[in-house]
Amino acid sequence: MDQAQASVIGQEHWTHKGDVRLFMWEKYVGNPDSNRPTVLFVHGSSMASQPTFDLKVPGRPDSSAMDWFAQRGFSTWCVDMEGYGRSDKKRDINFDIANGVDDLVAASDYIMKTRGVKKFFVYGISSGALRAALFSQHKPDRVARLALDAFVWTGDGSPTLAERAKRLPEFKKVNRRPIDRAFVHSIFNRDHPGCAEEKVIEAFADAILALDDSVPTGTYVDMCSKLPVVDPAKIGAATIIMRGEFDGIAGFNDLLEFFKRLPNTDKQFTVMAGISHASFQQINYLTAYHVLHSFFSQPEPIYRG
Repeated sequence: MDQAQASVIGQEHWTHKGDVRLFMWEKYVGNPDSNRPTVLFVHGSSMASQPTFDLKVPGRPDSSAMDWFAQRGFSTWCVDMEGYGRSDKKRDINFDIANGVDDLVAASDYIMKTRGVKKFFVYGISSGALRAALFSQHKPDRVARLALDAFVWTGDGSPTLAERAKRLPEFKKVNRRPIDRAFVHSIFNRDHPGCAEEKVIEAFADAILALDDSVPTGTYVDMCSKLPVVDPAKIGAATIIMRGEFDGIAGFNDLLEFFKRLPNTDKQFTVMAGISHASFQQINYLTAYHVLHSFFSQPEPIYRG
């Protein structure tokens, strides 16, 4: 059977960060213990990992990014950050970006021990990109390549964050904020309506709300009041910046300034036409897959003295 048509196997895993229980989801084709490149997907502020990376939509081929990459030879993993989805929500904190980095350390510890993985291809979107970048900064030996989608550095030039900052006092008062179907719709309507199909938006909302009716405020507080939380000069991994054409989070000049400061010359900056914020749920989702796959599968550069 052609690998692109092979059956994908899903397997749940659990690990601990101290006494905090974290849920992980793995998908692969064939033998999970085989020596294959491993992608760690990192979700954003308002939804858990499986709705973002393993979404099933009838009539939408390759809707699951995890399946698509698994069918092309990758082992794929995602983790629900503490406070989201099936992971523990018991602590009375707002689960900020730094806490999410601790989750990634715990998850990568488990995957390295369980599957013998040495390094990861790490993809993060929105606040997940901030978590992924900070993880790469703190654990450079674990990141082979880093993809930052819908990323923000200082917040300059971000209309979405400017609007969100108006509610900062409200977010600081509580550790969780309610979400509902109307909120999920707002993700797709705030930047450039029409970039996603209605059936995808509704399936996405169904999947998100099946797991959570509220989500932590920590990433919102960080993104509205504590940026920058990442130092590009301290990220040594090969890095790609992925920006949707209409994304209201990722200010174009802000990202260019970040990109300039990345020390590894193996780096790329890509603008994805016809995409707003949630790349994998857009009409042009296959563009995002292609960009990411190309970066994760490209040959390593050979340097000669």
